[in-house]
Amino acid sequence: MSQTLSRVRLGLWGAVVIAAVAATILFVVAPPKSGGGIGGGSYALLDQRGNPIDQTMLVGHPSLLFFGYTHCPDVCPTTMGEMAGWFETLGTDLGDLRAYFVSVDPTRDTPDMLDDYVSWVSDRITGITGNQAQIDRIVDAWGVVAEIVPGTSDGDYTVNHTASVFLVNAQGQFEGTIAYGEDQATAVAKIRKLLGKA
Repeated sequence: MSQTLSRVRLGLWGAVVIAAVAATILFVVAPPKSGGGIGGGSYALLDQRGNPIDQTMLVGHPSLLFFGYTHCPDVCPTTMGEMAGWFETLGTDLGDLRAYFVSVDPTRDTPDMLDDYVSWVSDRITGITGNQAQIDRIVDAWGVVAEIVPGTSDGDYTVNHTASVFLVNAQGQFEGTIAYGEDQATAVAKIRKLLGKA
């Protein structure tokens, strides 16, 4: 029985990873088109310390923007680990680069939980959460996929979400993406270009 349950869970996690990668590929091949462009719109959210934060967080410095959640079994911890590697490789070239981890699971991701989650990676990363309506606004603004996938037990679920990291310039405008699992040298080169150090 336990082996069967383990296989079912493994199958579900595999499906979530495949769906996330597929969503990322779809985003790259056919990015969403909206009146204000990718990233347009306004939203009222909270950072990991419970402070109000809005769309102006992305203005005045280059940024990396990632949508994920703390219960994510694979894509999110992998991306956070890769981000730590990018930061280490770039060193002092990072300048005023900032990164944002926006939760697509605000029901479970409290500011305190996000603080614990992003703090081990870098103090350059700010965790973002808020009520579902406001999360929906930023998700829609960036054309992100965020769909709940029910688990095998009551109340258990994962979230199928876009796995790319968005590159955002100092004007808060979309500049491109780093794909999930992209080669480190390629990812670092994209960040250097964003920083004007290519």
